[in-house]
Amino acid sequence: MNVEKTKKVLFLMDVREGLESILKKETNIHPENMLTIQCFGPVISNPFGDIMRSIILAIYQEQVEEIFVVGTRNEENSAISIEDQSIAKIQTLDYLFQNSMPEFSGETINEWLNGKQNTGDNIKNCVNMICHHPLVPANVKVRGLIINNQHGKSSIVEIAANKTA
Repeated sequence: MNVEKTKKVLFLMDVREGLESILKKETNIHPENMLTIQCFGPVISNPFGDIMRSIILAIYQEQVEEIFVVGTRNEENSAISIEDQSIAKIQTLDYLFQNSMPEFSGETINEWLNGKQNTGDNIKNCVNMICHHPLVPANVKVRGLIINNQHGKSSIVEIAANKTA
């Protein structure tokens, strides 16, 4: 992976343990130039929510030049099921998601909580949301990565995303 060692880089990554050390090893970025935001997924569910705010502040306050949205591809990625909750509450929330809350990603409460089941799609959506955000400067590179970490061996796959101005 070709990353300039002196460049300030932000990693939006899953909360799984060990990802930061894998990224340090694979990218050769000096630790002092590496910023991380950890979240479950990673999924940015709102373009004006807390995660996006943290990304924008990092760009302007820390002079971040490149952003990596990093997910993992493991069989153990499990979704939360809220089926045990009241059916009426779930139906009401699903109705609101479909008809009244376009700022949320997903069409149902389960999609909002879990994101898409395909890690690559979640990463592409995040990369596109960051790239097309009106407060993100055009010179900031945004890339998506999936870390395959199985049997003690790790590999990184770059995810292609649509970046049109």
